[in-house]
Amino acid sequence: MTKYDTLNKTLTIILAGGQGTRLAPLTIERAKPAVKFAGKYRIIDFVLSNCLNSGLRKIAVLTQYRSESLDNHIHLAWNIFNYELKEFIHIVPPQHNAVGEWYTGTADAIYKNIHLIEQWCPEYVLILSGDHLYKMNYWELINYHKEKNADLTVATIEYPRSEAHQFGIVEVNDDWRIVGFEEKPKNPKPIPSKPDKSLSNMGIYVFSTQPLIKALVEDARKKSDHDFGKNVIPMMIQENYKVYAYNFYDNKKNTPCYWRDIGTIDAYFDANMEVLKRDPKFDFYDKFWQLRTLQEQAAPAKIVNAANGKEAKIVNSMVSGGCIIEGATVINSIVSYRVVIHQDALVENSIMFEHINIGKNVKIKNAIIDKNVRIADNLTIGYDKELDKSRGFTISERGITVVPMNKIIDK
Repeated sequence: MTKYDTLNKTLTIILAGGQGTRLAPLTIERAKPAVKFAGKYRIIDFVLSNCLNSGLRKIAVLTQYRSESLDNHIHLAWNIFNYELKEFIHIVPPQHNAVGEWYTGTADAIYKNIHLIEQWCPEYVLILSGDHLYKMNYWELINYHKEKNADLTVATIEYPRSEAHQFGIVEVNDDWRIVGFEEKPKNPKPIPSKPDKSLSNMGIYVFSTQPLIKALVEDARKKSDHDFGKNVIPMMIQENYKVYAYNFYDNKKNTPCYWRDIGTIDAYFDANMEVLKRDPKFDFYDKFWQLRTLQEQAAPAKIVNAANGKEAKIVNSMVSGGCIIEGATVINSIVSYRVVIHQDALVENSIMFEHINIGKNVKIKNAIIDKNVRIADNLTIGYDKELDKSRGFTISERGITVVPMNKIIDK
């Protein structure tokens, strides 16, 4: 079977229904995959761009929580497939069954849409999470799965053992067959050759179709969380399915590839700040791996001195279209569409979502400002945590101030 045939017989299912409670308040009114990243992108754009660059053209996106903005974004930005050529990207909302339940776990979400797998008759099913930041050629993963003649292949990444308790941890033999799996263990087992590292589950799975259907049906009959990591993978290992690990590793650089789980405010903030580095590990400017999103119709960003001659300064920052920065200073920050920053304002180490108006002499640092926020003159955000709390803002564990959308801040 050729590469084209293999990809053509692969159905990709993206799990994009998570509530993302740890990323609140950014996820109060939107699904986690719909949260802005790096000014102009949505988080889901990265996994969809991976699919596009990998040659995958049959994609189902399973939505659930607060899906309106995510649905709109996919319709507007990703309506690029030709159904006559059997290419598609389908948005699939929850299908209430007789019990009337929402998805109760990752495996349950696939099980409740098992009719789609049966309808499209793929040879392989690629299951992805819609809320991680990385670049992966999925063809290499699928081809590895084929070469191993696997029932399931789990993409893994080497992670510092001291931090690996956040993830499912994989044990492998010399052939990379998985012989053990623990979900978020307190004491993660190390890689034998690297005692300070553990193999962490990335939430990326390739299944051969018939073993997937069999495992889903078996899990559905049991009382469980119906989760791939907690239930299905351990069951498949125990029942001697052929389950293998694929190590997401850059052999040329002799280091794990870039992958970020941006599930908390601090992790999300750090990942955005990493993009501003001189040589970021995640390259937005790679012409051989294009990143697609909705390109809003906006005038070019305008950086101008104020009427009183106050000079505008932009240092180590990203500024999107439609912005006007007039006699203000922006340092180490990301500014989304149509943000207006007036004279003598200072924005430092911060993330601005779209349609924000920042008044004169406003000072902002170590903050995330959600969309449609208006900030009156002479105010500060991020300098006094108690003041920020009294305004109803969220403060992260590391002290990042998060201003929710649609706020008018006048004191």
